[in-house]
Amino acid sequence: MARPHWADYGRRMTPVHPSSLRTARSSLTLAVPLLRAMVSELDGWRRRALAFAAGGASVLAMAPFFAFPVLWLTLPILVWLIEAEPVQTPEEDLAGPGARWLWLRHPAWRGAEAGWWFGFGYFFAGLIWIGEAFLVEVNVFSALLPVTVSGLPALLALFWGVAAGIAALPKVSTGTRVLVLAVTLPLAEYLRGHIFTGFPWNVIGYALTHPLPLAQSAAFVGIYGLSIAAVLIFGLPLVMAAGAAEGRKGRALRLAALATGLVPLLLLLGLGQWRLSGPPEAPLAGVRVRIVQPSILQSEKWRPEHQERIFEEHMALSVTAPSGARDDLAGITHVIWPEAAMPFLPLDYPVVTERIGRMLTASSVLIAGGLRAEYAGEGPARRRSSVFNSILVFAHGGTLAGVYDKIHLVPGGEYIPFRPLLEAIGLGSIARMRGGFDAGPSPRPLLALPGLPPIGPLVCYEAIFPAVVVQGTQRPGVLVNLTNDGWFGNSTGPRQHFHQARIRAVEEGLPLLRSANNGISAAFDAYGRLLGSLDMNVKGTLDVDLTPALSPPPYARYGDFAFFAGIGGMVLLLLWRRQ
Repeated sequence: MARPHWADYGRRMTPVHPSSLRTARSSLTLAVPLLRAMVSELDGWRRRALAFAAGGASVLAMAPFFAFPVLWLTLPILVWLIEAEPVQTPEEDLAGPGARWLWLRHPAWRGAEAGWWFGFGYFFAGLIWIGEAFLVEVNVFSALLPVTVSGLPALLALFWGVAAGIAALPKVSTGTRVLVLAVTLPLAEYLRGHIFTGFPWNVIGYALTHPLPLAQSAAFVGIYGLSIAAVLIFGLPLVMAAGAAEGRKGRALRLAALATGLVPLLLLLGLGQWRLSGPPEAPLAGVRVRIVQPSILQSEKWRPEHQERIFEEHMALSVTAPSGARDDLAGITHVIWPEAAMPFLPLDYPVVTERIGRMLTASSVLIAGGLRAEYAGEGPARRRSSVFNSILVFAHGGTLAGVYDKIHLVPGGEYIPFRPLLEAIGLGSIARMRGGFDAGPSPRPLLALPGLPPIGPLVCYEAIFPAVVVQGTQRPGVLVNLTNDGWFGNSTGPRQHFHQARIRAVEEGLPLLRSANNGISAAFDAYGRLLGSLDMNVKGTLDVDLTPALSPPPYARYGDFAFFAGIGGMVLLLLWRRQ
């Protein structure tokens, strides 16, 4: 039996006086099935364009927009695209010349295609800021701009394509298909965050992390657990409403659809409000931290002729209060500089450590980003064997009090994947253009500094990886994130990075101190409450007190156990529904 054309729904509408409440209710009742029918009827480029546009619009649910209600529309569109059957044409005769391409009409392939286009739009819009990095040295990297801006989203969209393809396999009701997607899409997000070094940027669960009370659920289930909730909360209501018939049963189903979207959301908000209802924690005695944000232009940062000036600007800001007055670190116990604040090898220059030693008081410590090298051999045979993107800790007198070498490097930015292969096939020049860093030892060590609880060091995007910001058996008392988001200009990228780092504080129940070269520098308590910040393009300092860590919340204790338990529960529910 042929499916009704979407226009049939329009013909069923009975004209009623516009002032009638019944008219409004009837129009709303028919609008959702009409939308579903229109989406299901699309094919070819229109179907792909809608998937791409819906995916791109879904980014509005992420930082810095936080317009999560958009997902109540876009996720159902994805579900309807997944389940839509192909439009039958005479060319699809099994004996015709187009028979060899009939596999493209298989539900799994069509679902995967819709999911890929949706994911491509989502990642293209969400990661467009990456192009800013290629404009810093446009004469060198301009040719790579279109490849990266479109290629990375295309690769990441494969995860969503597989998830949607699996969700298209069962011949089930549309509501059940949402339940399947609530298993496959969060699993795809989890895999995206782990395989090939992982890139868990804008995981769909972040849609449920703003405002701050809503984000408190991350302390219980983590960002991947929230991804399951996001698919259910935003995917089910409109899908259920589209299947509601006329009459009393239809009204009951529409009310249930409304409750499916609002009740869990209100419960999560209530849980978060309860968690935040206590008085703020008293700050730790005898600790006063100064966070430095120099706002160095990225086009200047790595040029040798600017290195001395950049170092002097960091030094000057370190002894400058937020008011702009020089105070020579009066009352300050710890100074924090951003990632690669010293874009050279400071330990190789005694004059640098001497200057730092004279700046620091007997009771102050500098935590700074810088490059560090290790050498092999002696005398004339001495050569540089490794270079690290490091956190260097200096005490009074310039002595080195601690070192952390970044362990999770950025592919293509800090190291070149498959470098031996590139050199073997004659592309060694590309392999040597950028990416000369080595990874530090795992698990991530803690930094033990006077006056502070143990520090969990995080360089740049190490702060976006859930469950691994804390490694080893000892728990830190504070997370310190040094980053350089100046690569990405005044775009959404630094703001997304800032928000994701904030959620790590909530998940782990730890305060977080963040120093960025060009925004957003900030301090959070262990609930993710903002204690102070320096916005984009602001050069200055931020003085804050350090608040204590909480007892480890469930996510800090058990990691992603709640996520896998949720996936298992969803699978059991699906098996029960098939009986």
